[in-house]
Amino acid sequence: MSGGYFEYNQWRVEELAEDIDRVITRSNKFIDNPPDKDDYQHCYVYTPETLTKFAEARDMLMRAAKMAQRVDWLLSGDDSEETFHKRWKEVLG
Repeated sequence: MSGGYFEYNQWRVEELAEDIDRVITRSNKFIDNPPDKDDYQHCYVYTPETLTKFAEARDMLMRAAKMAQRVDWLLSGDDSEETFHKRWKEVLG
């Protein structure tokens, strides 16, 4: 077995975090090198304050995905409660 209790939806949460990270990267690129006026409407350009909030959201989503993965493996019978607690500590601190 390898999980499946949540139908692997924890990976969708991780994908959201990765999408937010791409927006952050793209916006930082355009802050340092502004796009041409014609291309501006197709770009993400946010203030550093907003990007900080995006980074917080990204980090929380990644943590949530990891938490869901650990619970998924326990509920699916892949981990015992002992292993669940051990891996939780290893992965999430």
